[in-house]
Amino acid sequence: MKQPKCKVLLVDDSENLLYVIKDYLELSGYTVYDFMDEKLAERSLSSNNYSICIIDIMSKGKESFALLQEIRKNNDTLPVIILTANTSKEDRIKAFKYGCDDYITKPFSIEELELRMRAILRRCSIPTNKPSIVYEDKIYKMGNFIFNFSSMQLIHPKITRTLTRKEAHLLQLLLEHKNKLIPREVILKEIWGEEDHSVSRSMDVFLTKLRSYLEVDNEEYILPKEAGKRKTLYKEGYEPLVEIVNFHGAGYMLKIRETE
Repeated sequence: MKQPKCKVLLVDDSENLLYVIKDYLELSGYTVYDFMDEKLAERSLSSNNYSICIIDIMSKGKESFALLQEIRKNNDTLPVIILTANTSKEDRIKAFKYGCDDYITKPFSIEELELRMRAILRRCSIPTNKPSIVYEDKIYKMGNFIFNFSSMQLIHPKITRTLTRKEAHLLQLLLEHKNKLIPREVILKEIWGEEDHSVSRSMDVFLTKLRSYLEVDNEEYILPKEAGKRKTLYKEGYEPLVEIVNFHGAGYMLKIRETE
């Protein structure tokens, strides 16, 4: 019987850091429930059987450990890792007295965070169900770009970018269905593993980033945007060879214009 994925409660008031941690952990095989509000995270405790909690200390003083204390009132064994920018010895001691299992100060390596999680879960005998990820050695040519999937590099004569894992998988999905509309729910299912619309915003953020990477090819031909308009427009006769097109409410298409 297949083991269920390890469920992680992630709480952080930094949206960027929240997405980065969630992205990494989901690609590592975990199911992540993320919150920027401690009260909402606290309410979710009764409805979700979490395997581990990662909590950012968002404020100073006693109230900063309120969520940790609430967890310990109802569960003595649920592992909790504290993230914080506070390096004071007093807060570190206080966190362990209140029942945390690990205390990590910022800045930190997300890879190290995941390894610490695995060590704690192993001690608690909680299966992580971490899959073995094998990357295919695939290279794609699109317009003036070369996309090396194995090294996650998007190469252009002007610039070479190293993509995140999710960006690389997302671009590969678009490439393998080039010039075809991919419905939003299909992208969510293929890349995020679920059709939950709560992650739709994250998907749009990633696609906006990819679109901006491709604009380097024709950035000198982009027209100034009019107030209230978000669509990128190009001077007539200078349409890009490669672009990501958003069909509002329906999905996305990677449009590649063939050259003679």
